[in-house]
Amino acid sequence: MATNGSNGYDLPFGIRLIEDSKISAEKRAELYLRPKIDLATAKSRAEPIIAEVRQDGDAALARLAKRFDKAELSQDDLVIDVASAPWPKVEPKVAKSLDAAYENVRRFHAAQKKPTLCVETMPGVECRRIAVPIEAVGLYVPGGTAVLPSTAYMLAAPAKLAGCKEIVLATPPRADGSICPEVIYAAKRAGATKILKAGGAQAIAAMAFGTKSCPKVHKITGPGNQYVTAAKMMLQADDEAAVSIDMPAGPSEQLCIFDVTSDPSFVVADLLSQAEHGPDSQVVGVFVSPSGETQSYLSRLREEFEQQTSKLSRRDITKQALSKSFVIVVNSLDAAMSFSNGYGPEHLVVQTADPEAYLEKVVNAGSVFMGAFAPESCGDYASGTNHCLPTSGYARQFGGVSTDTYLKYVTVQKLTPAGLKRVGPHVEVIADVEELEAHRNAVTIRLAKIGRELSWLDKLAALCRFC
Repeated sequence: MATNGSNGYDLPFGIRLIEDSKISAEKRAELYLRPKIDLATAKSRAEPIIAEVRQDGDAALARLAKRFDKAELSQDDLVIDVASAPWPKVEPKVAKSLDAAYENVRRFHAAQKKPTLCVETMPGVECRRIAVPIEAVGLYVPGGTAVLPSTAYMLAAPAKLAGCKEIVLATPPRADGSICPEVIYAAKRAGATKILKAGGAQAIAAMAFGTKSCPKVHKITGPGNQYVTAAKMMLQADDEAAVSIDMPAGPSEQLCIFDVTSDPSFVVADLLSQAEHGPDSQVVGVFVSPSGETQSYLSRLREEFEQQTSKLSRRDITKQALSKSFVIVVNSLDAAMSFSNGYGPEHLVVQTADPEAYLEKVVNAGSVFMGAFAPESCGDYASGTNHCLPTSGYARQFGGVSTDTYLKYVTVQKLTPAGLKRVGPHVEVIADVEELEAHRNAVTIRLAKIGRELSWLDKLAALCRFC
């Protein structure tokens, strides 16, 4: 079997074929790296756009819509009030499918809401945690080379369920100044309050700072290109913007684990479904082959890649993504999961004979698709899970968008006098260690008063006994 870039049994379109047993730990670590994105250049280009929007607000958004989207927009036509906007005309079958997908997403995200947590840590000391919605949030729905109404309901549904009052959805306008009707439909169905006709760094800046037409938000979520990602990261660090983000996001990616029992057409279909997102997307196959006999299966895989790719309307984009992708052959379940957890994929597809055996070893993954009949496409659109997920290895420290994304948790404590008598002396000791006298005094003064009141009550009780 030829590997690492030679021909022979290598896969088509530049997909590398690698044997795990023949590479060093250093080479394996290199495989965890994504195709390089020049984020420094993206930030340098986003910076003047952010400054322009910060200074000129709506006027800047109108200029930038003309510059980047070829759309002539007046300053009064930048924002759609969703509640008062009529339902857009979409094909009945499209509306039916969007409704079904939204309902599954709503049902799954509604189940994520947690009751108030209340714990008595010691007698008389009660601690609570309450969920409070973020008041105003911004959602970014990309335009670019694909229409993405699914992202509208993936982001808006959990925000609405969380109880956010202002839900601003930003998406690039078309050349005639309109917004894709399917995106408007999904936004209206899922509970967005405003639609901002803007894309790129300018949309992120408008939501972060606020303009006359666009409300300022406190958190921004959603995927986007490198300029959107750069703007989100820059504005999160801007004191004036005072905005948080869901996660850093890069190009889409998928890792698919399969073995000789897996249907090659399913494996390739899943990998191609992610590769078609864009030329910077990456797909990785992990072929579990304990026997090492792979040539027959890989031959079938090659045929499927060639046949399925040739029929795609986005085959040129797909081929570019495949040229940055690879299949690695491993000899065990443990080796497969070691590689997957090291890579930390956005989407993890497990098409092996016993997928549940792999699930219990998952540590780093955005979303997992189990078994032959759980294609990634279902999670992208309608199964109910969220498709806004961590990329570029950020699954090591981030989860995907959920109802929790739009909530903040406030802790509450309530102490009785008896509770303060129990915990207070410990607070006094620790405050002394830290040499924070006022901290200690806040407890000491109360304990002294409790002592005086208890002394008075003791005397009263004694008098009552005498009487």
